[in-house]
Amino acid sequence: MANEFFDIVDENDLPTGIQKPRSVAHRDGLWHRVIHVWIYNSRGEVLLQLRQKDKDTYPNVWDLSVGGHVTAGSSIIDAAKREVFEEVGLNLKESDLEFYGKKKSEKTPDGNIDSEYHYVYLLKYDGLFENLKFQEEEIQKIQFITLEDLEKNLKEHPEKYLPRGDYWTEMIGAIRGKMHEMGAPR
Repeated sequence: MANEFFDIVDENDLPTGIQKPRSVAHRDGLWHRVIHVWIYNSRGEVLLQLRQKDKDTYPNVWDLSVGGHVTAGSSIIDAAKREVFEEVGLNLKESDLEFYGKKKSEKTPDGNIDSEYHYVYLLKYDGLFENLKFQEEEIQKIQFITLEDLEKNLKEHPEKYLPRGDYWTEMIGAIRGKMHEMGAPR
């Protein structure tokens, strides 16, 4: 992870042709791309991961299903498929992922300057929980949680979750919308 290189983009998400190591991109606030995959099921639950205790940013808190950087030379969709495989063990086709949108994000966790474009995907998974194999180097555990319980927990115990502000609420709403489309309980 420490030696990862990123394709640097400008503030409008246009490629610059420059590649920099992760440490430099985060130290200098260089714009780069990240993928987020929100995994949900038809029971109205979303998969969350508990980040490892030794993560360099936001250790030991709950976060979205899958997230990762787009490494230099990789396409965004290939990065999404790779991260889903690495973090939860699912081997996907491109058509399994539904593109939700792109978010511009600037944060300063732990002295870093995270200037990122988040490419956000939804993934419906109704398979067996036992088939999910999480990446122990980065994740302590994974669990499905109902949207209602997630909302309640975010209000009552926000310190237990990666601080994403309104993004949590937006994505809970997006998953509720998918549930409505399926005619499932929300």
